[in-house]
Amino acid sequence: MTKSADRPGNGHGTLAIVSDVMKYIGPGILVTVGFIDPGNWAANVAAGSLYGYRLLWMVTLATLMLIFLQHNAAHLGIVTGDCLAEAATRHLPPLLARGVLLSAFLAAGATAMAELLGGAIALRMLTGLPVWAGTVLILLFVVWLVFGTSYKRIERFIIGFVSLIGLSFVFELGLVRMEWGEAAAGWVTPALPAGALPILMSVLGAVVMPHNLFLHSEIIQSRQWNREEEAVIVHQLRFEYLDTLFSMGVGWAINSAMILVAAATFFRHAIPVTDLAQAEQMLRPILGGGAAVVFAMALLLAGVASSITAGMAGGSIVAGMAGEPYNSGDIHTRVGIVATLAIGAAAVFFVGDPFRGLIFSQILLSIQLPATIFLQIYLTSSRRVMGRHANSPFEKALLWGTAGVVTVLNGMLLIDFLH
Repeated sequence: MTKSADRPGNGHGTLAIVSDVMKYIGPGILVTVGFIDPGNWAANVAAGSLYGYRLLWMVTLATLMLIFLQHNAAHLGIVTGDCLAEAATRHLPPLLARGVLLSAFLAAGATAMAELLGGAIALRMLTGLPVWAGTVLILLFVVWLVFGTSYKRIERFIIGFVSLIGLSFVFELGLVRMEWGEAAAGWVTPALPAGALPILMSVLGAVVMPHNLFLHSEIIQSRQWNREEEAVIVHQLRFEYLDTLFSMGVGWAINSAMILVAAATFFRHAIPVTDLAQAEQMLRPILGGGAAVVFAMALLLAGVASSITAGMAGGSIVAGMAGEPYNSGDIHTRVGIVATLAIGAAAVFFVGDPFRGLIFSQILLSIQLPATIFLQIYLTSSRRVMGRHANSPFEKALLWGTAGVVTVLNGMLLIDFLH
């Protein structure tokens, strides 16, 4: 990843602070698009239509865990100049590093499947194009964009896409009658309705995503220029944290809005949604044709944007296996990008039920997630890797607590499947 020359500003006052903050907004938004992707749409629409507001608490919990994890991953990139994949290759035994990174790469491929499939479903809603044809079109567009433009331009595209998706859900929320008291309780009150565990886990897997941890540790370096000066590192960490908080807050709001709209429309009318296309069709008689079109357009934007970041994450992982940073002009990065997107596109052709495919892809991500979290905690807690910026005891407690929650929930999911 090419580094930019961002030295701590010498200006004073509110305008100077705002200017500094705005310079650092970007990497977090690229991560955010990964958890407002079509997999999230499937998980959140299912959660809202089947259980109303009762699973909103998982979005809150998952977002809090995400803030800890994403900041910690970015922390690694800022302090060491290595992404998570590079650091694993550099500091782990080769066989262990390869195993963890291969599982993360396959998780990125599963992510790409969900992103491409969701975008293709949106194209079918809007144009009637078959899913396979929509998948190919989105694949070609994403490959062209990733290889044909600069990182900075991709970042601007993604910020624009996220803004439009957010505005789309503001529009949708304005059309429905919300039970805000129930929603407020749902955000903070843990509940596990009968049969809800797979949906709950898909919501977790759709928010806390392993490929995003690899991606954030890489793209945060677009704001880094000098790791030799301690003041620069401290400056980077402070403004990265603001970027992460802001971006994850945006993601929390959009994910919550998905569940809110589904609860206020489908659950209220006792309509269980088992297909995103069904969701669009059912919105027409309930909220009107405009709402259905906005829903489909926002889903298309989410599919395209998250396909881009899934491909970039795969490229970062493969480049890291070779001990190199992400560079779309390098052969290792290019192979990683193309292979990730190709695996995702190929998987679409073998999915019989697109909606179940989206849900299942999120469950796969949540199963891989503990391995990535344990890798990250090991690296960022090591003084050999991080020097004086290694995790404090309090940070370790937060991270291990997060890892414990994720592992327990995955164990519950496995037991549920076995029964």
